[in-house]
Amino acid sequence: MSAPAPVMTRTGTTGAARSRPAAFLAALRISRRDALRARGRSALIMVMVGLPVLVIVFALIFAATADITRGEGLTARIGSADLRIVTLGRPDTDGRASTPTSPAEVMRLLGPGARIIPANEGSADFRGERGYDNASARELDLRDPLTKGMYRLLRGRLPAAPGEIVVTPGAEERGMRFGTTPAVTFKLTPMRVVGVVEHPHQTKSAEIIGLPGTLLFDRADGRGTGWLADTPKPVTLRDIRGLQAANLNVEAPATVKDTSDYRDTRDIVAVGLIVVMGVLEVVLLAGPAFAVGVRRRRRELALVAAQGGSPGQVRMVLLADGVVLGGGAALLGLVLGVGLGALSAVLEAGRLIGGVGPLDVPWVPVLAVAALGAASGVAAAVLPAVRAARQDVAAVLAGRRSPARDRAGRPIIGAVLAVAGAVAAVRAIGSDRVWVLAAEILALLGLVALTPSMVRLAAAAARALPLPLRLAARDAARNRGRTASAVAAVLTAAAAFTMAAVAFDSNLAERRDAFHPTLPAGTVEIDGSRLDDARWARARTIVERALPGAPLIEAVALRDTRGAAVELSVGHLDAADGMYLGNPFGVSLPVGDGRLLEFVQGRRDPVAAAAFAAGRAVVFDPRLVRDGRLRLSTVHFAGHDSSEAPRDLTVPAVVARAADPRRAVAVLPVSALPALGLKPEARVLYAAPSSVRLTEEQEVRLGRELTIMAGPVGVTFVRDLDSYGFVKPLLFLAAAVLALGGTLAATGLAAADLRPDLATMAAVGARPGTRRLVVAGQAGFIAGLGALAGALAGIPAGIVVAGSSMPYGYRAWAPDPSSFLDRLPPVELPWLFLAALVVGLPLLAALVAGAFTRTRVTLTRRVT
Repeated sequence: MSAPAPVMTRTGTTGAARSRPAAFLAALRISRRDALRARGRSALIMVMVGLPVLVIVFALIFAATADITRGEGLTARIGSADLRIVTLGRPDTDGRASTPTSPAEVMRLLGPGARIIPANEGSADFRGERGYDNASARELDLRDPLTKGMYRLLRGRLPAAPGEIVVTPGAEERGMRFGTTPAVTFKLTPMRVVGVVEHPHQTKSAEIIGLPGTLLFDRADGRGTGWLADTPKPVTLRDIRGLQAANLNVEAPATVKDTSDYRDTRDIVAVGLIVVMGVLEVVLLAGPAFAVGVRRRRRELALVAAQGGSPGQVRMVLLADGVVLGGGAALLGLVLGVGLGALSAVLEAGRLIGGVGPLDVPWVPVLAVAALGAASGVAAAVLPAVRAARQDVAAVLAGRRSPARDRAGRPIIGAVLAVAGAVAAVRAIGSDRVWVLAAEILALLGLVALTPSMVRLAAAAARALPLPLRLAARDAARNRGRTASAVAAVLTAAAAFTMAAVAFDSNLAERRDAFHPTLPAGTVEIDGSRLDDARWARARTIVERALPGAPLIEAVALRDTRGAAVELSVGHLDAADGMYLGNPFGVSLPVGDGRLLEFVQGRRDPVAAAAFAAGRAVVFDPRLVRDGRLRLSTVHFAGHDSSEAPRDLTVPAVVARAADPRRAVAVLPVSALPALGLKPEARVLYAAPSSVRLTEEQEVRLGRELTIMAGPVGVTFVRDLDSYGFVKPLLFLAAAVLALGGTLAATGLAAADLRPDLATMAAVGARPGTRRLVVAGQAGFIAGLGALAGALAGIPAGIVVAGSSMPYGYRAWAPDPSSFLDRLPPVELPWLFLAALVVGLPLLAALVAGAFTRTRVTLTRRVT
């Protein structure tokens, strides 16, 4: 009789190999039992792992559903027709139009038995309840069966006569109300709105639909002309190629190919960086929660080791926690994310962004996100599992704590990674931002590896603090396993959002330095340089009516001896003159009389006014005047779309002080124009900001009315540089959520570990407030160290990221843009954001932890 096969050996026998799956199944059962027993900790881990999976999966499904592919949107474009034809209007080699422009020509190409109806597209001006505006326009008989599926009728009826139109809800919001009679097209023809229709996918589009020949009168050489065609036989690729050879654009089911968008290397690297950051943050946040289970089960794990269990088997038990909790959370997040995505498609939630389509689940990225979530959960359990396998079994069974030990090579590895990432980031300045971010993540990984050493050094420096805080720092250093993970989570979040805030403020400062408008903020500029005298008089009347009571300051437009329009801007001086390279003030300068000078300067200046009257330009930046002269660049516009190379000219100039030097460059007198070979035309008006304030919608409507009634007139509202003040509060809120999550999870573990110490303190007469301060100190220590280290790491990273962006201002005309310092932007630190992060966030964490700490303790025997 043979001997029984071994159950488990250390030599890799067949029996041992067969026992590994059974051992892992047993570990999974143990983990499931422990997860049900510690429901609070399990719920915390599942939320940390599953919530990102749920949010990302839902976002992917929502975006894919709202993004209408060519195949999904085909019915909305061609209805139930077999194909849609649009003329291209390309001329033949002999100059004659070769594109078919009549229904008869198109019918000959389609063959006998085909039927076509007009389907034209363009835009139309209209005057509705709120004034003049513009919307997309289509000429289409929606009663024809070929248009089925292109629009949904919401109210009213479809047009049946030339004077009737239907509009979409977007056009209705612009003033074309159902039942009204707005004036449409440049002829201002009254047309009755008899119905409201909706595009099946673009729910926020503003469109007007009328019968053929009623809306679009700007077609030339077949441009804008199209048809829907019904053919007696299916349309093949050969038929389509024949139509395309006749300069016809064809859209049919055979031409639709939904291909994936092109992704270059930068896109792949960017996605990879996002994945790395997400996985790292989840691992660091969930790590302390897994460490809670290790701390509570250390005696159970020590018994496994004492009865012959190998370190690998101990690690297997704890890694099974990651599989059970991480995998379960990822699966739950996947199911809920897909369910919410499907519900959003059923409820047409895409209306919020104006895109409604059929449910579209991108399974490859969705399943990849779920797999990454599960992998994050397992990865978060790795470090606690390794530490548990190394614990002193005798000490644990005796009730003593195992001393924390740092790996000898970890600080060296962390320092090498941090230095390598910093060097790579500096070298990447001027290249694409994605490579700078890759280098910054490398440096961040090094800082994470250095976190245990940071905890030890910070605890050593806390010896001068009061007793409760000193006890908190000592306990944090003694339990570096869970403290370092929480500090690293806070550090990662603080560094990432500090980097974003510093880069944002630095780029904003750069744009502000390079932002040199020539007129005060809020000025309304009306430019009619393309009008003749009669039309300009009509335009001026419209402006006076639209801006009643507003004083209008007149300026001149410029023309050369050929009659071509000319613009003047500050010219550049070469480096030999000690000035800037390039054109830092590349804006058109105002030209006019003394009233214009006072308006731009913002105050009365008799000296400047006298020089201006004598024919001298008044300049508000002394850097632009050289030897008493201002250099100008002229751009000649020979036609609407062509221009000559700039010419450099100089005029006598004086330097004056403006009320707001950020909003004044220079003003030229009309008397200086003859020496430049230029002629003035009174074609420009300025409305002072003190007398009128136009919204963007009012500006557009005024421009529409002027263009329709008088001709091409430009209406411009001089605006301030947008500071995007909401960005930094959002960054701080995101950093606070991530930092507080990791801090409070680690603080909960600290409170459990501190029970013997708190009991001893109670036994010697410590007040409940003192014990509460110890726990609050733990939270403050974790959040404070992580926020401070993250902010210190994020500030230089933000400067480097800002330096890699496209230059907005003076970096483009610095004397040596190739040097390192000249590639950096003007550094502006978000001090309020940094103060809230480094000071406010630790205080908030300490207050929350202290407020929810139980001060009643049960006296126990402390074993040392």
